[in-house]
Amino acid sequence: MSSLGRRGFLQAGAALTLLQASDARAQSTQRRKLVPDPNGILDLPPGFSYRVLTHAGERMSDGYRTPGNPDAMGVFSGPHGELALMRNHEVMPGDRDNGPLSPGQAPPPEAYDPDGAGGVTRVLLDPNTLEIRRTNLVLAGTHWNCAGGLSPWGWLSCEEIFFPHHGYVFLCPTDADHVVPAKPIKPYGRFRHEAATVDPQTLIAYLTEDMGDAAFYRFVPNDRAQPFVGKLQALAAKGTDRFDTGYMQPGQRVAVHWVDVPESDPEDDNVRLQAHERGAARFWRTEGLWLAGGDAYLCATAGGPIGRGQVFRLHHSPQSEAYLELVTQATDTAVLDMPDNITVSPHGHVYVAEDGLEGNFLRRITLDGGVIDFARNALSLSEFAGPCFSPDGRHMFVNIQHDGLTLAITGPFADEPGLLPAGASHARHAATARGAGLAGIGGGLAVLALAALARRRRAQRAAHPPEARSAPT
Repeated sequence: MSSLGRRGFLQAGAALTLLQASDARAQSTQRRKLVPDPNGILDLPPGFSYRVLTHAGERMSDGYRTPGNPDAMGVFSGPHGELALMRNHEVMPGDRDNGPLSPGQAPPPEAYDPDGAGGVTRVLLDPNTLEIRRTNLVLAGTHWNCAGGLSPWGWLSCEEIFFPHHGYVFLCPTDADHVVPAKPIKPYGRFRHEAATVDPQTLIAYLTEDMGDAAFYRFVPNDRAQPFVGKLQALAAKGTDRFDTGYMQPGQRVAVHWVDVPESDPEDDNVRLQAHERGAARFWRTEGLWLAGGDAYLCATAGGPIGRGQVFRLHHSPQSEAYLELVTQATDTAVLDMPDNITVSPHGHVYVAEDGLEGNFLRRITLDGGVIDFARNALSLSEFAGPCFSPDGRHMFVNIQHDGLTLAITGPFADEPGLLPAGASHARHAATARGAGLAGIGGGLAVLALAALARRRRAQRAAHPPEARSAPT
């Protein structure tokens, strides 16, 4: 177990009774003025600063190229006290331009699939100066590595695709300074995975699915000694089969239980259909997932009354009845627009990264379900991805995905408004890579290209596009 495993999780438990202090969930916002970045990359509150750590396309220490489309990340302890950023790359099949191979370079023999261009890289950082000590490829030959999460055994990287021999969660060692053979965890299911993370106390894994008719899953081991032998289950509402979470209201709590999924590794993309046949609840594109204080926090990117996102808390303590609570939802895209990745800081703040179409922010969710601006992408229309924190809470790592930038933000995080009960989280920390010089590549063509890329990506990912909905009569 990593140093951010059981001890950090228990500290988080003492810290986070997240969002329980108030049942009032009227959405509010603090439109505080962010300081414009003279370099045109990232606008931040006063007192905060950032640096670009890596750029897509630059050569890593092991001779491979830093892949593009950095997505979710996790922070672990390195071999000599460094910070080890484990970083996904959401690269489509056949997209060699964004993959880790330079022209003429052969795929590593350890690659899961020689035609796969996605994977995981590791960035080893000095914990104080954030100086890069090494960068290298860890997982190669996978497709569309989107989100993931922490586990006691290393980083979990998820394929957000259903493709021949693909659609799995992969376990990646955090001490690997070279490419290692891929290890798919097939019992975690074969479907369009988004995030996966493991409760270090129970070894139960929780998993999200980026589909318009998604289920929300957990994998329950039969025995702690064999954590990958067990059963895949889906969340269901007590008393209501196929409950649609998209119509929940802020503050509403629904008692839940779990139904078994008979076939977790099917030939067809039907895991969620199996779950719904047994009464599982429907979610509108579950994406970001974070465990904190015995609860799970997750985003449904296309849920809610205008189809632009919801944030949930799943209370699953074995000492009390499990329930799902809607914390907040988008009712105005200027306040919140398609929350995707989610994290909880060591100071007890909840942050979400937006994946909207009209410009994106990092936002913070408050105790009463309100929303506060924290950072704005001043460079492009690209989504933010993979926000996460160093264990001491001094640094947030985040990606501007389509520009290929991995950033480190430093500042007085402990003094930020909207503080949750103090403490940490089951830290799943993210970041990624590419060019700082892109600040000068602006203009209409670049903006249009990024907008087209975002729209094309969503069209490929969503089985059901986001739509405005009203409650059924």
